[in-house]
Amino acid sequence: MLNISELPLQPSGSSGRLLQPLWDHLLSHHLPLISSPFLPVLLAFSSYFFFSVPFAALDLLGERVPSFYKYKIQPDRRPTVGMMAKCFIRAMYNHMFFVLPAVIIAMFILPAPRLPQDAPTLYEVIIDGLAILLLFDTQYYVWHFIHHKHSRLYRWIHAIHHEYMAPFSWSTEQLSIPELMTVGLWSNQDPVLLKCHPLTTWLTTVFSIWMSVEDHIGYDLPWTLNHLVPFGLLGGAPAHDMHHQQPSSNYAPFFSHWDRIFGTAVPQQKKTLKR
Repeated sequence: MLNISELPLQPSGSSGRLLQPLWDHLLSHHLPLISSPFLPVLLAFSSYFFFSVPFAALDLLGERVPSFYKYKIQPDRRPTVGMMAKCFIRAMYNHMFFVLPAVIIAMFILPAPRLPQDAPTLYEVIIDGLAILLLFDTQYYVWHFIHHKHSRLYRWIHAIHHEYMAPFSWSTEQLSIPELMTVGLWSNQDPVLLKCHPLTTWLTTVFSIWMSVEDHIGYDLPWTLNHLVPFGLLGGAPAHDMHHQQPSSNYAPFFSHWDRIFGTAVPQQKKTLKR
């Protein structure tokens, strides 16, 4: 059962917006795809896969690529192929047996969203996308803090994400079912709550997956977002790596303001390779 919205046969094409040609093309040639409730899952999982691959290659090459390996935050802890495979298999299992069934059930419960004729403006994409990220960041900070302070919640739900003290790209999706479903619920409903354009939602989904993978790569590369965005507004890999070393710190997934406000921010402690 394909979740296709009722749309006029001819797209607008006359709004004068920069993204309108792209949106018209999607409406005219890819309507079944962009109307499918499976699209967000496809975007999220494929982004996770393709963003993780190059950093996995860096981990496997290790010191043979010294120009990159010098940025490794914990150089004495390298993920093995087995660790990577375990994380990827878990992510596949969770999506196949929990996420996809949840989407199928939602198809018969929730009404199909109507796709608008007009594309969003670039301003709307940026502002609404930022709003989605800030809202998610707040939700996850509170959830994360509570699950670290409540021993049973931590053990039953969140501990699996801390199986490895040194995170790596594939460990981004090393999540329990309850945590994955909670994150998925926010990721899908926050844009609805904020009344965002579907194209804004999809672009923000891909961008947020990049930020999540980047947080877990285990490298403090000079061109990652936490260095490109000024004033230390983003925590990036150094902050999240530190969280895996000191779990009572750096709870926010993307931004740094909540950790600064509540005194849970801990700066990176660079380690050197033991010989």
